[in-house]
Amino acid sequence: MGGASADLQSDIELTDAERYDTNSNNLRSSESKAVTDVELDSGRKSQADAEGRYVEVTMDIHGDSVALHSVKDFGGVDGVEEEDGEKLGLSGKRLEKKKSFGASVVQSAAIRMKQLKRLASFSKPAPKHFDRTKSAVAHALTGLKFISMADGGAGWVEVEKRFEKLTANSDGYLPRSLFAQCLGLNKESEAYAEKLFDTLARQRGIQGGSINKIQLREFWDNISDQSFDTRLKTFFDMVDKDADGRITEEEIKEIICLSATANKLSNIQKQAEEYAALIMEELDPDDSGYIMIDNLETLLLHGPEETTRGESKNLSQMLSQKLKPTYVDSAILRWYRDAKYFVLDNWRRSWVLALWIGVMLGLFAYKFVQYRRKAAYEVMGHCVCMAKGAAETLKLNMALILLPVCRNTITWLRNKTKLGAAVPFDDNINFHKVIAVAIAIGVGVHAIYHLTCDFPRLLHASDEKYKLMEPFFGDRPSDYWYFVKSWEGVTGIIMIVLMAIAFTLANPAFRRGRTKLPKPFNKLTGFNAFWYSHHLFVFVYALLVVHGIKLYLTHKWYKKTTWMYLAVPITIYALERLIRALRSSIKSVKILKVTLYPGNVLALQMSKPQGFTYKSGQYMFVNCAAVSPFEWHPFSITSAPDDDYLSVHIKILGDWTRSLKTKFSQACQQPLNGQSGLLRAECLKGDSSSINFPKVLVDGPYGAPAQDYREYEVVLLVGLGIGATPMISILKDMVKRLKGIEEEEVEEGAVVKNGDDEFKTRRAYFYWVTREQGSFDWFKGVMNEVAEEDRRKVIELHSYCTSVYEEGDARSALIAMLQSINHAKNGLDIVSGTRVMSHFAKPNWRTVYKRIALNHPHARVGVFYCGPSALTHELRQLALDFSHNTSTKYDFHKENF
Repeated sequence: MGGASADLQSDIELTDAERYDTNSNNLRSSESKAVTDVELDSGRKSQADAEGRYVEVTMDIHGDSVALHSVKDFGGVDGVEEEDGEKLGLSGKRLEKKKSFGASVVQSAAIRMKQLKRLASFSKPAPKHFDRTKSAVAHALTGLKFISMADGGAGWVEVEKRFEKLTANSDGYLPRSLFAQCLGLNKESEAYAEKLFDTLARQRGIQGGSINKIQLREFWDNISDQSFDTRLKTFFDMVDKDADGRITEEEIKEIICLSATANKLSNIQKQAEEYAALIMEELDPDDSGYIMIDNLETLLLHGPEETTRGESKNLSQMLSQKLKPTYVDSAILRWYRDAKYFVLDNWRRSWVLALWIGVMLGLFAYKFVQYRRKAAYEVMGHCVCMAKGAAETLKLNMALILLPVCRNTITWLRNKTKLGAAVPFDDNINFHKVIAVAIAIGVGVHAIYHLTCDFPRLLHASDEKYKLMEPFFGDRPSDYWYFVKSWEGVTGIIMIVLMAIAFTLANPAFRRGRTKLPKPFNKLTGFNAFWYSHHLFVFVYALLVVHGIKLYLTHKWYKKTTWMYLAVPITIYALERLIRALRSSIKSVKILKVTLYPGNVLALQMSKPQGFTYKSGQYMFVNCAAVSPFEWHPFSITSAPDDDYLSVHIKILGDWTRSLKTKFSQACQQPLNGQSGLLRAECLKGDSSSINFPKVLVDGPYGAPAQDYREYEVVLLVGLGIGATPMISILKDMVKRLKGIEEEEVEEGAVVKNGDDEFKTRRAYFYWVTREQGSFDWFKGVMNEVAEEDRRKVIELHSYCTSVYEEGDARSALIAMLQSINHAKNGLDIVSGTRVMSHFAKPNWRTVYKRIALNHPHARVGVFYCGPSALTHELRQLALDFSHNTSTKYDFHKENF
């Protein structure tokens, strides 16, 4: 330790000090010189001479770093401590209680020494100059952005508007607590914004905790500065809380906690101390207890070389390729091209819809012409023709609407026949909805023409014309209510009411509980209300049969055709329900394991019924009598076909799933051998266990789009949140099949058979996007198994956590650094907890399609998506675009929930 004392005769002057050149791409430092025996400025010199006061400055010098030890009056009076014992901090904050010459000189000296310390800390004997032109580190140069477009930080104009609004009642000064709001950041980033505020204020010597518009503009210019060196220094200063030019382990821990909070990464926050030690171990091999700015720069620029973060080695080549649509000048040729693409993409749907519409038009025309030639036309005119034509289409559609929900029949047809090549069985629910719309239109036309046209004309018909209707209606009705209170009128009105209830509660706004109604009407929303109201169809069909028998204008039984339309579909549907009831009761299951994962997901593992064979990607129905004895809910099977158990992962979203979670949570918390079961622990049911799990019935399996993955050599699997469930089963199945290929030493390119099915898949890309870090716990074991067992690198895994800010954002910069270090050293990703490196924010789906098209030209790629409908349109449209504009063809399949 060395002490230096001098008679201060002028302000401390720094010459040739280290500077940050924000206009170049290199960090430059030069030797700093501290002149301590220099003259005070003229004003202070005269005052010092008059008072005869001097100050002693003591510094600690360790190698090339300088630290301020003390600042004292020469006479021994401590110039750092005030009379009340408060100390002047190294931040140079002003102490107001004593404003003597000694205090002012001490303050000035402390501020200057703080600058000296920082400059000395930055001045390394041989600073590194990194090559910043390599593509491997190019993304680091665009990193450390303190504000992104997603935050609403479109530019200074928007920030200024928010400033004016926030400071309307504060005399034009913005407090520190509103800095995040002024920048447009969300609540999770408030602590991060306050840290940034403190850093920028400290750099400029601003005190008081508030800034005016001019100072805010300076802050904004720094935040939006495109120079990487400026951003690096600001980020370093954010971490370097005490402004001594060095980052300690405690400061790293604090910024890790801050970053974890901003990115909603609770697990990382809990392990902040461990991760801080890991960074120090990596960047401070000499165990000096701190790291410098060039260490941080090394990590930022060279860290990414250790891992490509799952991207293809041809990524840069791929990114340079743009999808350029072809433009056609002729409007006729454009129309022809678009029509051709539409037919190619939708020919299976098109012919089914065309056939259905054609049959409806034919039936309508047949009935219209038939009644055009009857005596009823003389009285009621075209009204009776329209009503009867609509009624004929209603009979057809009331019969057809049952067939798309006959799941056993559809599964058998798609698995055992070749009809799947021409019939879009995966669109069964969509077809069900389209028919429902046609029924609504038919009911409207039929009822309106009868109630507002036919019946009034009958009442006001002349005696001569009404005689033609006496064989059908009897004596002339006295009033309008004669028709309404008849069998035909009553059954028709009741059917309309029941259909209106079922149609309304089937709307997604009600079915998903998005519409909030006041009590007691809140019971009308949610899946339970939808399920029970939809089963009013039993009464609707009973009334429809009665309505069809009690016809006004038809008396011969063989001309009353309603029952003829309904006989076959109702029989098929009734057999379906009977088979489901018998199969679920005969094939009973026993709960083996219950786990409640973070992210509100309940996993049930149950015994596999004898003869229960299924394919990866299929689903089954689950019933729990303790929740509702009648309700059956579909869930994707997450176990592989060769597993000796069945498993489902259930996201707690609606009223039924919440009740199911409650029932199993209560069972898990019951005492087990003197110990309490933990809600998040696995609850195993042994032979002698006293746990009484709720009874569960299963029915299935049923066909789903994802089961067709094996028909493609290349597949793209996309799951959003719990939508990863069918994809996980596919991955497990692929791993087992690939292991079988290795064991049997099958020649490359041969087709491996499993029973009657051909397994063609040779390359798979899996993208899983989730909002919460805890969601990765759902399938952590499977992800690790795939990463370890896939020795041929056939399956490419990508996981995205959307709660983390995109790569390059300062809020996620330290997370990215830590992620690279931990994965390189321990082989585990700190975000997902798996061997698969996680990406931040949302994927660029166009880039994903580009990569696959580049890697697999002239291939047919099967795209399988499971998740909310919001992403369906984008993925389908990209599949069409690339199929039309590249040699790679994409077949899109989706499951929405």
